[in-house]
Amino acid sequence: MQTYPAVNRFVEFQLAMDKVKTKRNMVTKNGETFEILSEEEQSAEVTWSMIPWRKIEKDVFKLQKKIYKASADNDICKMRKYQKMLLRSYKAKLLAVRRVTQDNKGKKTAGIDGIKSVIASQRFTLVESLKLSHKAKATRRVWIPKSNGEKRPLGIPTMYDRALQALVKMALEPEWEAKFEPNSYGFRPARRCQDAIQQIKLSIQHKPKFVLDADIAKCFERIDHQKLLTKTGLKGNLRKQVKAWLTSGVMEDGVFQKIESGTPQGGVISPLLANIALHGMETIVRECVNKNQTAQKELNFIRYADDFVVMHKDKKIILKCKEAINQWLSDIGLELKPEKTRLTHTLYPELSEDKVAGFDFLGFHIQQHKTGKHKCSKNLQKKLTGYKTLITPSEKSQKNHQEKLGEIIGKLVSKPIEALIKQLNPVIKGWSNYYQYSDIKTAGISSKQTKMMYSKLRSWAKRSCGTVNDGLNRYYHKRKYIMLNGKESYRMEWADSVKAIGHIAYHGDIHCSSTEYVKVKRNKSPYDGDLKYWYKRLLIHPELSTRKLNLLKRQKGRCQECGLYFTESDIMEVDHIIPLSLGGLDRYDNLQLLHGHCHDSKTATDGSCTKKSEKIDSSNNKHTNKDKAKIKSYKPDKLDLIAIERNSPVLRDKKSQRQDRLIE
Repeated sequence: MQTYPAVNRFVEFQLAMDKVKTKRNMVTKNGETFEILSEEEQSAEVTWSMIPWRKIEKDVFKLQKKIYKASADNDICKMRKYQKMLLRSYKAKLLAVRRVTQDNKGKKTAGIDGIKSVIASQRFTLVESLKLSHKAKATRRVWIPKSNGEKRPLGIPTMYDRALQALVKMALEPEWEAKFEPNSYGFRPARRCQDAIQQIKLSIQHKPKFVLDADIAKCFERIDHQKLLTKTGLKGNLRKQVKAWLTSGVMEDGVFQKIESGTPQGGVISPLLANIALHGMETIVRECVNKNQTAQKELNFIRYADDFVVMHKDKKIILKCKEAINQWLSDIGLELKPEKTRLTHTLYPELSEDKVAGFDFLGFHIQQHKTGKHKCSKNLQKKLTGYKTLITPSEKSQKNHQEKLGEIIGKLVSKPIEALIKQLNPVIKGWSNYYQYSDIKTAGISSKQTKMMYSKLRSWAKRSCGTVNDGLNRYYHKRKYIMLNGKESYRMEWADSVKAIGHIAYHGDIHCSSTEYVKVKRNKSPYDGDLKYWYKRLLIHPELSTRKLNLLKRQKGRCQECGLYFTESDIMEVDHIIPLSLGGLDRYDNLQLLHGHCHDSKTATDGSCTKKSEKIDSSNNKHTNKDKAKIKSYKPDKLDLIAIERNSPVLRDKKSQRQDRLIE
């Protein structure tokens, strides 16, 4: 019987994982379970933390930039050469394993192998075992409920397949980033929903148009495998490995099911494969008006994953594009979803199929409204158009948001106000940040959402205190604000009048405007090496909190631990330089922004992971007010600031030593 080296390595990895599992020593103390590592495992942890990750990331990124440039120049031979180098690189394998086992938010979700928490010794074993083959384990199927009541199948690969998929994605993504169409925004690095929405507004703000709002039915489940493999252009072991992932099958409740089509949702490489399958749709649409240059300029196509819109002033061209898309999709085993496909008009309801103007896309509602001459927009000839384009949250999104707020408030009826603020504020701020670059205030939706939330909080206060008046007197009070023009203003806020715990966030606290967002340039990619451009793009990220944004500006876009630039795909975490458990203050001069893995390695050694009672004698190490004043008043000198900017490890160590002396 013929054997394959990669399969043997995979078996060795499984045996090593089982061996380490049996060696684990778990101890339970005060109701909490702790793991005691052996000397070998502790040595592996130290070795893993001493790996020069900054140099590794730089070297791998240089290779990815070469792949991107060769693909943009259509130099296939050079591109395949660099891809083979990356797939065989030990540095790339280390980076792939770290992203899957440490950076990924789904790292604690196990596949059919049952592996979800991986220690350092297992990571090294996984790195050594990574190699392309023609084999893949089945994925574990989990059903996730959708907003419309349906369920979406999610396939969770094994830890080995996840790491290998991350490695292959690192080689394939730069190639296709140079090929993808400019108006494709879904599942691509450094591209957001707001870019697609802004492109829609730029397309219709000077002229009302017909819109084909469409969705592809079960896109991930029906893609033809053979057509997808042919489209990728892969050969040899890489093609066999991708085919093995596509045909690996699923395991549900102990029963194996074979897969004939589609890409399993939940895999690391699945979004990239889906984008490759749908690549070329914009080209097909533009071929419908290829002979007419004027019509081609006025034709707009925007796609986000399997949702897309086609816009033009002529209804006949829209219908022609719909037929061409249907025929193109049928060749790869896909079709449009009839219940989610509609032909509408942005301004006139009578021109729409369902007599309703506007359309919903990515949780936004885009519609043009007739206005007077003082509020309407102007066209390219500086003439009044008689209408105004508004981008607002969709009715479905508003309803879901209020239902979520009501669910949280209902669960916390018997809880104190602190728990309510802690649960509500992230939801309110997250929803408001997503619609930050929209006309949510102009349309009065932010105040409407706040009023609806007030009625729920009023009922909560009544149940908490017995009567409405008692609840309002206890939790609802005036707060003074200084307005931008210097005048004082008062508004009613929910907060505890006894404890200084802050207040519940309002939907209108965030500045909103649909004209301030700057869309990503058409053919820009993170693999082009223009780090300054992508740093500026990161500063206008709509879902970035104010604290993270201020720290990002102060650190000039770099991590204080490794010195590398942050990217949109990185996990950014706020860290206390002097831990709170050691007397540090929750102030900006004691905060820094780190990568998720850098934060893990820093907190593992700064004493914040250990309880005071176990690591510090409270009587001998308790900080006095004088010590806290020293920490609070600490300011780095000019040499330290230069070191932070240049990311010099020697001088940065000097800063940390000075802070340690202040604590001692």
